[in-house]
Amino acid sequence: MAKLSEKYETMVVYSLKNGEEQVEVLKQKFTRLIESSATLVGINEWGKRRLAYPINYETDGFYVLYNFDAAPEFIKEFERNLNITESVIRFLTVLRKDGATKPALDEKPQKAVEETIKPEPNAIEATEEKEEKDDEQG
Repeated sequence: MAKLSEKYETMVVYSLKNGEEQVEVLKQKFTRLIESSATLVGINEWGKRRLAYPINYETDGFYVLYNFDAAPEFIKEFERNLNITESVIRFLTVLRKDGATKPALDEKPQKAVEETIKPEPNAIEATEEKEEKDDEQG
């Protein structure tokens, strides 16, 4: 039997050529669409950002991340609506395995930098001793 609901997140990049007011209208439209057939968990506005490369002669886009629980059948209809909306530059929907949301770009990841690979002190000493022997021989 198929699951009734899965956890999804959809990143949408809206065009800014019609202004940020149009982005707000579209954001509300897709929020209502999600709420009508799914359970909206949250919306994370990343805001205006430069695109990695120009798309349809546009260099900036407005990024919005939608997190929601929905039946798999809803995704086809949701993506169809995104696809036919002219002011949507790009979108991507992914299935969240553990239900956790990803941090926003300005948040630091949970694993700190101190977890980077550090050589053991004995390895450093052994390398220094080898270098000294090479200097004496050469």
